Amino acid sequence: MAVSRATRRWVENFNRPMPLAAGTPEPGTGWTITDTSSSGTPTYLSSTSDGGQFVITLANTTEVENVCLSMNDVLMYDVRHLQHVWWIAQVASIGATTVASFGVASARADDEDATATNAFLKIEGATSTSAIEVETDDASNDTADTSTGATLAAVDKKLAIDFTNGIADVRFSVDGARVAGETTFDMSSLAAGLNVQPYCQLSKGSTAGQPAITIKQFGIQWKESYGA
Repeated sequence: MAVSRATRRWVENFNRPMPLAAGTPEPGTGWTITDTSSSGTPTYLSSTSDGGQFVITLANTTEVENVCLSMNDVLMYDVRHLQHVWWIAQVASIGATTVASFGVASARADDEDATATNAFLKIEGATSTSAIEVETDDASNDTADTSTGATLAAVDKKLAIDFTNGIADVRFSVDGARVAGETTFDMSSLAAGLNVQPYCQLSKGSTAGQPAITIKQFGIQWKESYGA
């Protein structure tokens, strides 16, 4: 059988009812919410506004909370085959203990930096409540939070990761403009078979406040081949 090669693309517009229960994958897509709250009650559900969106809001409770939208640690995407990943989103009420992360990662962790493999655009509230930073980690090369000069707040922006130059040169953009281009994001020490999943996490420390993420779209494009 000849080798067959193709480019696959999946775009999620969150344009249907999605009352996800924590820990239960949505039938048909696999989207799963992880919620570590105990006394507070964060919310995570789809909204009909603007044709579809998914909103995560933490509880106004003085406790550490992590809410993550992912694929329940089913790691179906090989980083070496990825081409493009993007989230269209906005944030609100980001506080000094809030961290918002958008990208792809291996198995979920409360501390997004503890994921063995990741490529993230993120807001670290302790640094800034709107400035976007970027980072990659392949379990060997850890390119820590790098300033982009871009911001994210109450206006939708496209947060994108470009793998088409190879995993030794991962690139980031915000609304189509490349950011942090002076830094090389090298994931080439990635171990074979160490795959990733879509990953969007909102967390806060033991403080009150209701930070929120509104996601309008997620997209991913990858190369696929089979046969011999």
